[in-house]
Amino acid sequence: MSGHSKWATTKHKKAVIDAKRGKLFAKLIKNVEVAARTGGADPDGNPTLYDAIQKAKKNSVPNKNIDSAVKRGAGLEAGGTDYETIMYEGYGPNGVAVLIECLTDNRNRAASDVRVAMTRNGGSMADPGSVSYLFNRKGVVIVPKGELAEDDVLGAVLDAGVEDVNDLGENFEVISEATDLVAVRTALVDAGIDYESADNNFLPSVQVELDEDGARKIFKLIDALEDSDDVQNVFANFDVSDEVMAQVDA
Repeated sequence: MSGHSKWATTKHKKAVIDAKRGKLFAKLIKNVEVAARTGGADPDGNPTLYDAIQKAKKNSVPNKNIDSAVKRGAGLEAGGTDYETIMYEGYGPNGVAVLIECLTDNRNRAASDVRVAMTRNGGSMADPGSVSYLFNRKGVVIVPKGELAEDDVLGAVLDAGVEDVNDLGENFEVISEATDLVAVRTALVDAGIDYESADNNFLPSVQVELDEDGARKIFKLIDALEDSDDVQNVFANFDVSDEVMAQVDA
């Protein structure tokens, strides 16, 4: 899983400083609004909202935008939108399995955007269930390395249900069952360890190793999918070695 995760965190960092910043802000705000609608406006009693707010703050979304999204979601302010979550499944180039998570107020538009992005970039849509079985829902916390060693992180979360700690270069990726996500990120905070993000993600159980050409094609597909305002997350079961990543970056 490290190939996809390393690429995702690197790309995410770049997204904050390039033209996609506005799009990223909009998606983070949408996350906050939906979390508030689902579980209420109090982050202390709504872990999903807490994590959505933290992620928005880490990406420099202004506090007033976050507060408005919470109020809209909780019905305390007019203008809220009734979003629904839809999962689409498909295959990218080289047989890479792709899960596309949409948060949308227009199902037809979301389906059309996803289909167009897939077909124009060497992908194809798949029937529900034909791809999702290759993924497991897991809690994923990204921890910036700084002065931390892997043992520091592992020691902090050992009793909280951690399954794995992966070295992503500049960050550690802390994996747990989805139900243990709150316990893991709470244990990190209690140990004085700052984290970048805490999400429930779909992680692949098997992976497709890609060469430079394959990596470029799948990155292009994922970029096209994420360009849609309705697409919140894209999960894919590829792995890219550090050498191939360096070739692509060059």
